[in-house]
Amino acid sequence: MDEPQTLIDKMWSAHAITRREDGAALLWVDRHYVHEGSFHAFTQMHERGGAVAEPALTFGIADHYVPTRGRGGRIADPDIAAMVRTLEKNTTESGIKLFGLGDPRQGIVHVVGPEQGLTLPGLLIVCGDSHTSTHGAFGAYAFGIGASEVAHVLMTQTLWQKKPKRMRVTVGGKTTAGVGAKDIALAIIARIGADGAQGHAVEFAGSAIAALSMEGRMTLCNMSIEAGGRCGMVAPDATTFTYLRGRPYTPRGTAFEQAVEAWSRLVSDPGASFDREVMLDANMIAPIVTWGITPDDALPIDAHVPDPAGETDPVRAKYLREALDYMGIAPGKKLTEITVDRVFIGSCTNARIEDLRAAAAVLAGRSSKVPGLVSPGSTTVKRQAEQEGLDRIFRDAGLEWADAGCSMCLGLNGDLVPPGERCASTTNRNFRGRQGPGARTHLMSPAMVAAAAVTGHLADVRPLLAGRAP
Repeated sequence: MDEPQTLIDKMWSAHAITRREDGAALLWVDRHYVHEGSFHAFTQMHERGGAVAEPALTFGIADHYVPTRGRGGRIADPDIAAMVRTLEKNTTESGIKLFGLGDPRQGIVHVVGPEQGLTLPGLLIVCGDSHTSTHGAFGAYAFGIGASEVAHVLMTQTLWQKKPKRMRVTVGGKTTAGVGAKDIALAIIARIGADGAQGHAVEFAGSAIAALSMEGRMTLCNMSIEAGGRCGMVAPDATTFTYLRGRPYTPRGTAFEQAVEAWSRLVSDPGASFDREVMLDANMIAPIVTWGITPDDALPIDAHVPDPAGETDPVRAKYLREALDYMGIAPGKKLTEITVDRVFIGSCTNARIEDLRAAAAVLAGRSSKVPGLVSPGSTTVKRQAEQEGLDRIFRDAGLEWADAGCSMCLGLNGDLVPPGERCASTTNRNFRGRQGPGARTHLMSPAMVAAAAVTGHLADVRPLLAGRAP
């Protein structure tokens, strides 16, 4: 009998073309996403006299640098304007479909791919962005690659890779009110550390994962990178198939039913062996926020930040002192006593319609005590939010309603947190200066960001949800 295989094993075997003596395999790439930051790879391709091997399998998206405010006119920053024009030129010359600034489907690549039905179970997907792992929520094998690898994929539609180790994170039980996918992700990262999944492809499983929407699963797989994982994935199921049915690039009719039959086999076999297993109980997970400078500096909202004086490991104590100093937080301070200067709702982690609804449920009829920006994950999401009246809730609360793009997640387009200011953010990284030089970032769910907005400090969202739809 054949040895039981994990989902990761099945995906690897399905895409491996040949192997080298060093163990690396040449993998076939089913989908390749490029953005305006991919110009380096196109330059490398042109310098080698190459051409795009499979234009129909590559899709361009303008998202990383594009302005999210004042859109419609000329881009003020000449460098960004040049990058957007270069993406348009490269994709046009290569016959690549582009979701550009003038396209009603434009948005963040990791939002647009799934909502257009380009991201499908069983596909191997790459993009020059680390959070390509987001697409693993559909049972795809998806990961980020560097500029030279992007050039290789453009010219060959293949990529050399060494097979990662296999890790399964099982989250059993059921989450309580006010706890969502972002809290699960931060709880996992806090448990295993920012490098706890290093060298591994992570499969998420368990009743709490099965109960997540596709938006929630995308948030979870997106954050697998912050645990050091090569990628994250969830086996496709009825929730996946319902989400995909009828989307523009999804198979139709009989072809869809046949696809579902094949996709249903993309599961880990009973008895399949993983290199590492981690288990969490969803019932024990509370709303979580980060206090420091890496995503694993995360604690339940009712906790206190660490005190270096109580740390016996001198290396750890030194790290705590430096992190607290950068964040401007006194040792041992209660998390709910930490004030914020502004809020941000957006990014490839939490800017889908479900995320905006969660934040709006808290903000409705209330005012934000601090300024803030809401940037939907795509123009499609923006239209839907406006049809539902969510934009009015954000505006009435005093927050700015922007266009789609990566925005304040990494501050490449001018949406920045001023030096020294503290931001409650739905993004995925709280590194030093991530949202701007000297910026101090606290990661949390959209609902928790909304709670911080209406209270002016880090706050437990659960009391604010009493009597409201989650």
